[in-house]
Amino acid sequence: MPHVHIVHTTGYRYRNPVGLTRHRLMVRPQDSHDLRLHEATLTVEPAPTATRWAHDVFGNSICFLEWDEAIRTQELKIVSTLDLTHFPAGPALPRATLDPAAEIFPFSYAADEVPDLSRLTERQTPDPERSVDAWARQFVAGEGEVRTLAMLEAMTMAVKANFTYGAREEEGTQTPAETLALGTGTCRDFALLMMEAARSLGLAARFVTGYLYDSTETDLKGGGATHAWCSIYLPGAGWVEFDPTNGLVAGANLIRVGVVRSPEQALPVAGGFIGDPADPLGLSVDVAVQAAPDEATQQAA
Repeated sequence: MPHVHIVHTTGYRYRNPVGLTRHRLMVRPQDSHDLRLHEATLTVEPAPTATRWAHDVFGNSICFLEWDEAIRTQELKIVSTLDLTHFPAGPALPRATLDPAAEIFPFSYAADEVPDLSRLTERQTPDPERSVDAWARQFVAGEGEVRTLAMLEAMTMAVKANFTYGAREEEGTQTPAETLALGTGTCRDFALLMMEAARSLGLAARFVTGYLYDSTETDLKGGGATHAWCSIYLPGAGWVEFDPTNGLVAGANLIRVGVVRSPEQALPVAGGFIGDPADPLGLSVDVAVQAAPDEATQQAA
């Protein structure tokens, strides 16, 4: 159970003093059975006139910052600091808790869960050539039984093995069809590809945003910024997390901050300014993550 310390810094610079409109932040994880949040602090310069917290339609913790109209600034700096302990499930837990009726694919969701999962099973992006469908079918093709978890793990590993990861500063996400055609993408592109592939097979999938930590000195991709992966609903096991960028399964090395239906709903920081369109000089984002074995675990050992 690693103890994780995260400092997420977002900075905006402007050519001339500007006013600031309301900003929406998604930077605070939910305390849960797999994540114990010890401390969360938010430092903002210039200081907002009002800070308000709410839960969005998905239950994520959202912070709203508002400034008085008279405030003008050439810089905006937002620093979120988190101190937490992570209890990753690991691949063994989904295997142990998966409903026996869902062990072999295809399976059906329970009738009382279908209304809640229906929007998450619907395709969200265009696929006119049905290339995503064709890519997904390779994992369920062939003779013999298709074991659900093994199929999803194979899909996760296939993205890691067959696509080239490349960081991209521009906002937005490629469609899965574009990612298949290009053979390259960011973590958010790979997450969306796996989500839409799973949805094409009738499975409910969500986009997950958060942070990646490396406690074993392995070569994980997606550090230094926010990270993205997906979760897929499996009866009994619940929402199982898959990171196709790094081939990670069941939450290992992943700190979940928000879960949404589509990537555009998961912006860590969103807001605007009042000024000339030419005023913005740049945006900088830095995420520093430190992970170490939990002190209580070390003492028990």
